[in-house]
Amino acid sequence: MSHAHALPAGAVVADVAAFDSRSGSLGERLLFNNRLVIVLLCLAATLVLGFQARGLSLNAAFEKMIPTGHPYIANFLENRKQLAGMGNTLRIAVEAKDGTIFDPDYLDAVRKINDELFLLPGVDRPYMKSLWTPAVRWTGVTEEGLDGGPVIPDDYDASPDSLEQVRLNVERSGEIGQLVAANYKSSIVLVPLQDKVAETGERIDYAKLSARIEELRAKYESDRVGIHVTGFAKVVGDLIAGLQQVIIFFAIAIGICTAVLYWYTRCLRSTLLVVLCSMVAVVWLLGLLPTLGYELDPYSVLVPFLVFAISMSHGAQKMNGIMQDIGRGTHKLVAARYTFRRLFLAGVTALLADAVGFAVLMVIDIQVIQDLAVTASIGVAVLIFTNLVLLPILLSYTGVSPVAAERSLRAETMEANDAGHGKHPFWAFLDLFTQRKWASIAVAAGVVMGLAGLAISFQLKIGDTAPGAPELRADSRYNRDNAFMVANYAASSDVYIVMVKTPQYACAHYDTLMSVDALERELQQLPGVEATSSLAGLAKVSHAGMNEGSLKWFEVPRSQDMLNAIITRAPRELFNQNCDLTTVYVYLKDHKADTLTSVVQAVEAFAANHGSEEIRFLNAAGNAGIEAATNIVVKKANVEMLFLVYGAVIILAFVTFRSWRAVICAVLPLMLTSVLCEALMVGLNIGVKVATLPVIALGVGIGVDYALYVMTVTLAQLKNGMSLSEAYYKALLFTGKVVVLTGITLGIAVAIWAFSPIKFQADMGILLAFMFVWNMLGALILLPALGHFLLRPKKTVAV
Repeated sequence: MSHAHALPAGAVVADVAAFDSRSGSLGERLLFNNRLVIVLLCLAATLVLGFQARGLSLNAAFEKMIPTGHPYIANFLENRKQLAGMGNTLRIAVEAKDGTIFDPDYLDAVRKINDELFLLPGVDRPYMKSLWTPAVRWTGVTEEGLDGGPVIPDDYDASPDSLEQVRLNVERSGEIGQLVAANYKSSIVLVPLQDKVAETGERIDYAKLSARIEELRAKYESDRVGIHVTGFAKVVGDLIAGLQQVIIFFAIAIGICTAVLYWYTRCLRSTLLVVLCSMVAVVWLLGLLPTLGYELDPYSVLVPFLVFAISMSHGAQKMNGIMQDIGRGTHKLVAARYTFRRLFLAGVTALLADAVGFAVLMVIDIQVIQDLAVTASIGVAVLIFTNLVLLPILLSYTGVSPVAAERSLRAETMEANDAGHGKHPFWAFLDLFTQRKWASIAVAAGVVMGLAGLAISFQLKIGDTAPGAPELRADSRYNRDNAFMVANYAASSDVYIVMVKTPQYACAHYDTLMSVDALERELQQLPGVEATSSLAGLAKVSHAGMNEGSLKWFEVPRSQDMLNAIITRAPRELFNQNCDLTTVYVYLKDHKADTLTSVVQAVEAFAANHGSEEIRFLNAAGNAGIEAATNIVVKKANVEMLFLVYGAVIILAFVTFRSWRAVICAVLPLMLTSVLCEALMVGLNIGVKVATLPVIALGVGIGVDYALYVMTVTLAQLKNGMSLSEAYYKALLFTGKVVVLTGITLGIAVAIWAFSPIKFQADMGILLAFMFVWNMLGALILLPALGHFLLRPKKTVAV
């Protein structure tokens, strides 16, 4: 039996010899009675994992960014080999700044660029398209019937006659608006990418690929030639390049957190110790990732910062507790053990809530988010040890400076003085919210804000709300290139592909093509659709061509022999080898949520009304089709995720407080913040997408920390028979100060992300800063206000 009650709980023990080292829980005795061993083990782990962190890579995979379990993506992956080039594709527009593309120097530059791109690792070479590839052909009607050949003929010699022949071939190729701009001032080199580099079997390194593209741009761009690049691979490459600047923001955040913590404590040694333990947590995380086979990607790269921020928040609470005890005259080792006892349960619960906030992201069927969830969960698991165990043990060795301890005691004595106007004005103001008048005002204001926020949040869009790559700034090089593509090509870079499955050799039957033609007509009515392309459209053009170009014949021919003759000259991307799959290409103005939703609904409705066992219309391939499926998954996951994260937080809070009333007081402010955050997203024109989806879960998981620390102390004091006002004031003095400190510090630290060149990081920074600050205000204002109506001392006094 331990001698835990030899001294009153929290008694001042100036001489460590007077303290019973066998007191406290088994865990406490195990850790603090073997302090040196624990410190040495942590040092060894830090050195090993620091070495392991050298193997950490930053990359992204195309399939990791898409919901592979969704039926649309399953349809795409099932037919992927027959849709080569329709998933992950680079579009490189080569612009003739002076004159047109029918210029020997321009065509020579395109040929060289085409040849260099052809040799890049990961390029799906048979499906590359440009003016110089044999697959880009023209078809024409001559006196001898249909004729055709490559757009740039084999006997091209850069002479005026050859250039005129190229112009004629381009006009007859059907590529104007697709590979060639309508104003003849640019042409596209289409570069489909493989799943993996065929030569090595490894995934494409997008950072290296993007760097090679930039080298190519620098090599060939001049005052006469401009180069514009779009596609998933370039977005990821630019993100990785931009994210290397995250290190700068990380350093600034460390500086801000350290400065604010030092300003609060005026103790350099303990401030540096809290920062050191937070950095140790980050090192452990970065070392564990490659050890467990994970890598950082553009989304999970922000996790180390979040781990550091959470660590600083919890570390400040531990340091504050130890400083107060030492200020009262308690020995540093005893102070560390007291603080461990008081805050371990609240700390573990808060970290578990953080872990739950991350772990619920696993329900989202997108691997990049699941990886983020795993990465963050590892980080939180590390924190439980570095923050709740290592930090108190290190502080038990170093203590705090006498000046800081004396200052802490002086402040506490002054603030705790209830006589006259002895209370600190700020804490006295917060304490007002435990009274009926102020509590009623706070609750009423919360209800009004909640209802207003809810009304606005109904306008929240799922998916992108702006053209181009929303992950990057509107004025970024990529989005300027994308704007060039949209302005110059009818066939935009946002391509939605409907797959039409038929029995073998039936893809070019009359009935099939008539159904495809009907679908195209419906899609062409949609405001977001610029153009469509299919075997049916080609059949109509060819039929007219075979009849002296007369538009009277512009329809799908009924003769199967004629259809067979047409299909022999059709581009291979319109149908597959077995002729049991044909595709409808839908070129969209943009990939905004509304545009994609309208196309999805139109195709689904058409498939329901016109589909059969023989002809099945399947969504969806192309980058816009993949994004549409992603939006559907995100929409469903957004609701599921909120239910799960709140369900888990409520259970954790109930286990900690053992009071449903306390749970309501802690969770309702979090719900208000979530609603207001969604309203803010509407105001800032930010949609719910892969990049922003984790924010709300993280905000709830991390935000509940404040409520847990305040409520734990408040309930303990209520059980001792104090009034709510007295209990809450005690909580403010003990943990409330650090709640304010960490809420504002973390808010400022993540708010600086708003200046990042990466738009989604800026969005996450603004939203997280908002949630950190509002959750802090909720824990300090709305929690005691709700407590006035729900928490009664007589009902919580221990029997």
